[in-house]
Amino acid sequence: MPELPEVETVRRGIIPSVIDKVIEKAVVRERRLRWPITPVLGKKLCGQHVEQVDRRGKYLLLKMQKGTLLIHLGMSGQLRIVPSGQKPAKHDHVDIIFAGGSYLLRFTDPRRFGAVLWVDGDPLQHKLLAKLGPEPLGESFNAAYLFKYSRGRKVLVKSFIMDSHIVAGVGNIYANEALFLAGIHPARLVNSLNLGECHKLVSTIKRVLKAAINAGGTTLRDFVTAEGKPGYFQQVLLVYGRVGEPCVHCGTVLLEMRIAQRSTVYCSQCQN
Repeated sequence: MPELPEVETVRRGIIPSVIDKVIEKAVVRERRLRWPITPVLGKKLCGQHVEQVDRRGKYLLLKMQKGTLLIHLGMSGQLRIVPSGQKPAKHDHVDIIFAGGSYLLRFTDPRRFGAVLWVDGDPLQHKLLAKLGPEPLGESFNAAYLFKYSRGRKVLVKSFIMDSHIVAGVGNIYANEALFLAGIHPARLVNSLNLGECHKLVSTIKRVLKAAINAGGTTLRDFVTAEGKPGYFQQVLLVYGRVGEPCVHCGTVLLEMRIAQRSTVYCSQCQN
């Protein structure tokens, strides 16, 4: 599943091609995504120009004069800039076509767990965004915040930082990596963390996400950038996907457990 760094990579990738461009039409080949695409999407988009491309958690927001196109990549979605003459493949569900352009914006989603939604009002008040926690790379996500909201919570620390109501967008790959770098066992109760540990964890979450964004995200299966290229962060993963291999710090064989049905790889010596 594309996580925050992958979505941010896509956001940055499409900006030069879509900002201030006038939309001529939208071609919808498949409306049955996680939530059905409105039949009037083409009418809503026609003649508008893209003023801004933002991200909230794992959602992309293409802001226009009269509304916002809210996009989620789901499990296998891609949002790419492709030449106007490139024929659609089986899972290319939506094309956004720009007036007089030599390229278009194409949404692809083999599993159809993604979303392409039109929002007339404030997109941040949409039901999918309204209850999201702070952005992990923002100033409001800090040690004091994490310490405050973890008090009295008998939840495993990995599950806690992956809760989008606590912090928006820390997915499984990056939770594994951040906990390893912070030296915190993923199965610890979050209310056992002291303020210093919260500071260390917040710092490593930000560090890992920034590094992943700079590497263009992580490509494990379906993800590609807006230009159709893979991300490269998987080449420097320290624990995720390395179960049975030696720890890069101490040489101990990395172990795996399941937390909330997700693979969790850790070092029994370096994380406590």
